[in-house]
Amino acid sequence: MRHGGKVFLVGAGPGDPELLTLKAARLLGAADVVVYDRLVSAAVLDLVPPGAARIYAGKASSSHALPQDEINALLVRLARSGRRVVRLKGGDPFIFGRGSEEAAHLMRHGIAVEVVPGITAASGCAAEFGIPLTHRGLATGVRFVTGHWRENQALDLDWASLADPETTLVIYMGFASLREFCDRLIAAGLSPATPAAAIASGTTPRRRLVRTSLDSLTESVAASDLQAPVLFVIGQVARLAQDPAEDISALLELAEHA
Repeated sequence: MRHGGKVFLVGAGPGDPELLTLKAARLLGAADVVVYDRLVSAAVLDLVPPGAARIYAGKASSSHALPQDEINALLVRLARSGRRVVRLKGGDPFIFGRGSEEAAHLMRHGIAVEVVPGITAASGCAAEFGIPLTHRGLATGVRFVTGHWRENQALDLDWASLADPETTLVIYMGFASLREFCDRLIAAGLSPATPAAAIASGTTPRRRLVRTSLDSLTESVAASDLQAPVLFVIGQVARLAQDPAEDISALLELAEHA
């Protein structure tokens, strides 16, 4: 049974407001209240109307502005108040964003939910630096994994499956567990020389790129003093990574010989 109100779960994309969908921008412009996450950029928040309420519900490692159960309850209360509610989440709400958990909670309480997809960090950040997530002859597939496990739990991943030289591996929220990722992948058989890239604050003016190999990734990231959020791309396609200021000769040459 519906109890009135509706919540829009909107993907804010990786940071650049021009990467928002038209629908996301329209909903933001008409919102009465926006509940937003830590990774939503200031440039995207600038699209929220001056009269709309903004509620910060960001999470960082071991530091939550609002615990998840409180966020869930808040969304129910706001929807039942009759206001136009936008739950704004970085990237895509259904990719490592706990959007599905929030949607399920709202539906259990009779609240209508509409999901508006966003460009996930893997697509937005990789594209900005010329990295194709798949490419004929280099990668036949792509895997998205999280490096952030539940509190006090070890990473429980199928390392043999992830160590596939023909698959691009993209690690979200892997800053703290990067060394374990690299060590485990090499132990599972992935070549230490596999190209790797680290992208910090992709699609924003603070973006930074580090190009290296799997066995040097941890040290290269530490030496570069990258600050979160950082996305890691591991696989043969990462050797195509280049700063937008550089030419794209490597990618063009590869395309000609594909």
